[in-house]
Amino acid sequence: MSLIDLNFDSNGLITTVIQDVSTKEVLMVAYMNEESLNKTIETGQTWFFSRSRNELWHKGETSGNFQHVKGIRYDCDGDALLIEVEPQGPSCHTGEGSCFYRSIVESDPIVSVISQLFDTVKERKANPKEGSYTNYLFDKGIDKILKKVGEETSEVIIAAKNNSKDELIYETADLAYHMTVLLVNQGIDPKEISNELKKRVK
Repeated sequence: MSLIDLNFDSNGLITTVIQDVSTKEVLMVAYMNEESLNKTIETGQTWFFSRSRNELWHKGETSGNFQHVKGIRYDCDGDALLIEVEPQGPSCHTGEGSCFYRSIVESDPIVSVISQLFDTVKERKANPKEGSYTNYLFDKGIDKILKKVGEETSEVIIAAKNNSKDELIYETADLAYHMTVLLVNQGIDPKEISNELKKRVK
């Protein structure tokens, strides 16, 4: 990328979209000027220009939630940037993983919930939280996780045999959670499961 190809606006700014390199979730939208873009390239972490404070700001400098740059792209008109990052903690100042946590029109709820579950479990693995059951499972290791997956699978079977809808829903959710912990522990991304499922839809 050459800065000469970019079209900064009349205020010397360019719209910048920040995206999680692994999940492809849009984390935030901010603005950069030439100086903050250069600092982002030089340091490997995101720097932005605050229009309200009229100054540069280093994402994560006060919160510790840094964004490690993995790639920088620009659009066909050269007036917007897409920066792929590996986030170190939440990207939103509210504590949410993404600034886009509210909806006007909902996407497919099951996809959204599964994505949120994976994101939460990955966050727990990367940044352990005291008292977290998820971290307890990670600490105990693969044998404990597999044991829980086996137990929850049996519970799903029993619930189905009991012909109890509520019980089956509850136990299926338990199994889905423990399967998510297993997949994260093994370094498997939900997109890989999605791609495999697409092969089976005929």
